Amino acid sequence: MNNRPISLLFGVHAHQPVGNFDFVMEEAHVRCYRMFLQTVERYPEFRFSVHFSGWLLDWLLERYPEDMERLALMTRRGQVEWFGSGDCEPVLASIPHRDRVSQIQVLSDKIERHFGQRPKGAWLTERVWESAVVPSLADCGIEYVAVDDYHFLCAGEPAGKLDSFFTTEEDGHKLDLFPISEQARYRLPFSPAEAAVEWLEHLAREGHRAAIYFDDIEKFGIWPETYHWVYEQGWLQRFIEGVLASKLIRTGSYEEFHAGQATRGIVYLPTTSYIEMNEWTLPGPAARAYHALLDQEKQAGRFEARKPFLRGGMWRNFFMRFPESNWMHKRMLDVSAKFAALPFAQRTPEMQEMLHRAQANDAYWHGLFGGLYLPHLRRAIWNNLLALEAAMAGASPRPTVERRDLDSDGNDELFLRGANLQAVVRADGDAALVELSSLALAHNFGDTLRRHDEGYHDKLHVAHGGDTQHSGIASAHDRVAFRHAIQPQDAEPDTRARSIFDDCWYPAEGPPRPICDYREVGDASFSTVICAGHLVKTYRLDGDRLTVCYRSQDAVGRVEVRLNIAMPSCDGYLGRYILENGDVPCGFGDHLELSAMRRLTLDDGVLGGSLVIETSQPVPLVARAHRTVSQSEAGFEKIMQAAELAFSWLLDGAPRELTFTVETRRRSA
Repeated sequence: MNNRPISLLFGVHAHQPVGNFDFVMEEAHVRCYRMFLQTVERYPEFRFSVHFSGWLLDWLLERYPEDMERLALMTRRGQVEWFGSGDCEPVLASIPHRDRVSQIQVLSDKIERHFGQRPKGAWLTERVWESAVVPSLADCGIEYVAVDDYHFLCAGEPAGKLDSFFTTEEDGHKLDLFPISEQARYRLPFSPAEAAVEWLEHLAREGHRAAIYFDDIEKFGIWPETYHWVYEQGWLQRFIEGVLASKLIRTGSYEEFHAGQATRGIVYLPTTSYIEMNEWTLPGPAARAYHALLDQEKQAGRFEARKPFLRGGMWRNFFMRFPESNWMHKRMLDVSAKFAALPFAQRTPEMQEMLHRAQANDAYWHGLFGGLYLPHLRRAIWNNLLALEAAMAGASPRPTVERRDLDSDGNDELFLRGANLQAVVRADGDAALVELSSLALAHNFGDTLRRHDEGYHDKLHVAHGGDTQHSGIASAHDRVAFRHAIQPQDAEPDTRARSIFDDCWYPAEGPPRPICDYREVGDASFSTVICAGHLVKTYRLDGDRLTVCYRSQDAVGRVEVRLNIAMPSCDGYLGRYILENGDVPCGFGDHLELSAMRRLTLDDGVLGGSLVIETSQPVPLVARAHRTVSQSEAGFEKIMQAAELAFSWLLDGAPRELTFTVETRRRSA
């Protein structure tokens, strides 16, 4: 039996998404960050590592300088080791090398400036591993990163060796890799403190060199039930005191351990993330099949042995699953390339920060924690992208018309640009707008999300409850909870994109059908055959006014023109419809029916402006809230994504024309 102490490499990662609400961040600090720092400060011998994303760190330094000084004091006395990463928490593999380097350098500079320590280690966002990131990290002076032990198991490494670091390389650049213990992630802080200490001592007796832990600090106060468990019931205090009292456990820094040990050897990790993420990346049907396979293996007692070979998907699958995420990502890459092409003297730190914020990971993916379903997080991406485009407009004029397949979906997009307005028509069968952006308002009115099929929607049939046999508290991964009353039909997936100016045909006889067979017949003009007649749709951008003209001939029936408009207020009280006579009938979250509409204003206090829609003739309108159903750590919730406006246009066979004009307006100061 071994009596040599095990090194507890204890690291916590703190992050809030760019664009998150202040009240959410306030709660996170009061219930988690401050409480954690106040607790560990009382135990100078308890050494640990921290990573704060740069955007959160800026916010905390401004709002809570006394708590950041507490962290600085612990750093100066050698209790804290800082880990770096990308400043605004991008998934490094999803952005260009030049942006990885600038993101990492900005955060390292910030940590050194405020805390007097330049990181040698880095946190890898969502532990997304692709070997392409190695040169970027190495070029920034990063010597080691922490990823999951699962990554190593997938490479064929035996579990018994995963108590120290390994070395990898890419294109001649070396990087050392620490395997984070999955058992530690699930035990801390969810099992009783005394049991967690006993487990660490058991590892020491078995001869393990280190217990490697690095995980979200939000588990220590923000996850459901954890504030009461960790602080009010004293889990963290008892754990620290138990560790410090044990002769078989010593705390230390990753840097100290790294300097005192030799590498376990060379390793090449496959492209992967943590195991839960690999499941979240899969489309609904594949996710169900994968989940059934995992359940089958668990019931047969084979899961642990076969887990490395049951890998699921990869993080970039989110761009395949969600066209909305893919469009946002490819727009970001395009803006990044244009920024990089600017002469160096014309780039500013403010412009670079806009780009970095537009690369924040949270709004590009979805799982238990990813924020693609949260409109305010997507909006933050678009705010920064469009603000950067506006800042670059003077130095690098934009073409008024441009055609390209930016998102690689096999269909060209037609960009129509004015001084402050940009409309992007996808030249596919729908011939609808995938984007309608105002540079002056830094907002994309096309930033919505359709209802997607999610494998976890099957849980809607599961009653509230948890694991009653658990001796501690349940992890968020194991909970089924409901924030809103939700019916299965609320989660029915959409059969087409939620675009602006997508159309549906209601013939005089027979069932309706979406108009998805438009073909191009000229500049920004599209035609289709309906009921032995013709329908032509033409887009035109004059200055900052978008005009969409529909012309029909020999068609009998009804065309429904749908506009899915993303408004920042969603169903909040600052969003309202204003009629032509100035009346305010309701907010965006309410149902609105008008028998004859000529002019409708969507006014939004969060936006600081409005969208004005006019029609060339009175048409009936039905407006309703479009909501999606998603799951977060707090439970299932319904989230408003857009105001869906459905206009009805009756056709009697004679030549007819209906024109929409759309303008954006900014409130005067």
